[in-house]
Amino acid sequence: MALQGVEDPAERRKRSVAKGRTALDALEELKLGVLSGNLDSVSLGRLKSAAEGLKDSSGDRNLDGVLAEIELRVEVELAKMQANQAV
Repeated sequence: MALQGVEDPAERRKRSVAKGRTALDALEELKLGVLSGNLDSVSLGRLKSAAEGLKDSSGDRNLDGVLAEIELRVEVELAKMQANQAV
């Protein structure tokens, strides 16, 4: 029973890598939408959703640094989209 609460570091890292890839995919989708002029609310929703899980620690300092950079990029893009919608 006590072991159920202990998370395997390899699984935590694997999950963090997957979250990072999802965020990068959402950024790519956003870029393509902007370039084609077909940016939709679904793409923005995916980007917002991807940003939520990036703050969780993976247990790997280097990976956490990369995820922090991805998170910053996501936040910048979301802020730009919100600023454009306000205009």
